[in-house]
Amino acid sequence: MSENLASRLRDVSSAVAAAAADADRDVSEITTIVVTKFHPAALVAELADLGVRDVGENRHQEAQAKAAELSGLGLSWHFIGQLQSKKARQVRAYASSIHSIDRPALVDALRSDDDVIDGFVQVNLTDDAGRGGVLPAELDALVEKVLETPGIRLRGLMAVAPLDGEPRRAFARVRELSESVRRTAPEASALSMGMSQDFREAILEGATHLRIGTLITGNRPTPGLTSN
Repeated sequence: MSENLASRLRDVSSAVAAAAADADRDVSEITTIVVTKFHPAALVAELADLGVRDVGENRHQEAQAKAAELSGLGLSWHFIGQLQSKKARQVRAYASSIHSIDRPALVDALRSDDDVIDGFVQVNLTDDAGRGGVLPAELDALVEKVLETPGIRLRGLMAVAPLDGEPRRAFARVRELSESVRRTAPEASALSMGMSQDFREAILEGATHLRIGTLITGNRPTPGLTSN
């Protein structure tokens, strides 16, 4: 087992706990999802040996293969990337939650009368409508659709801070949007926000789910030619 991997995991866990303390929050409220895209299944197995149970992937083909290979480890797989509607049923077969619900067609594709998956509605915090996520002006309508669709349990909102902005301000905006959503869906209080470079700011604004990759896993290998 890599001592470097264990050390990085400990360092991030300590930093998360420190940020939670500064925010006067209980660290047990915060789930760290380790993002393992492009890394081999063997590294995910090492993480599991270190106590990690929540793993994030954003490419369906890669995630599906790893989930199948590591099915005996009791991991929770979080799908965090943009998801094609035609792959939705395949993803919900192995994922415990999807963090990138961003359009009505995807909600329809995720519908199920057989089982329930956790879902986060992704909000686009930029002026670029082509980026992933629903625009804030269209959020309420999408939330309503998720709530009325069997097979999806709305957990809350997900967002990525814009590269050219102040992360904490962006996360404060998500928190404000969450407060509005909770007037309709009080149980949808989770906030999936914060990555390696800005998780402290996210925790200070109420993040419940962090998506941390390279700070724990190290630099990613060169990606293959697979696609979602």
